[in-house]
Amino acid sequence: MKLGYVVLYVTNPDACLEFWTDKFGMVEKGSKRAGIFSIVKVGFADQDFSFELVPLELMKNNPSNLDMTTPSIAFYVSNLEQTRSTLIEKGVQVTELAEHGGINSFAFIDNESRGFAVLKSN
Repeated sequence: MKLGYVVLYVTNPDACLEFWTDKFGMVEKGSKRAGIFSIVKVGFADQDFSFELVPLELMKNNPSNLDMTTPSIAFYVSNLEQTRSTLIEKGVQVTELAEHGGINSFAFIDNESRGFAVLKSN
């Protein structure tokens, strides 16, 4: 398992991008479209880790019932189905496998912090 990025659900993506780039010196590491919305990844140029800035408005239908006040952490795994099965066996609450932005993934909840994480195929 490899840490991928942290999803920040933001009300003003442009202002958030400006904050991280202007105040912290991060750079834009990529972007993708989700309908009329743009999802941007930012991070330090010399590091793999990044934040994915997801417009809160995009998530208003929230199919996985994620807690939008808590950032989501994305991990990459080599075998998505096996990892999901193992977590279920250990009593972890998980969502169904689904395709999000062209990548198969599922979410799980950390019951103590009520935080969500997303696992994605490499």
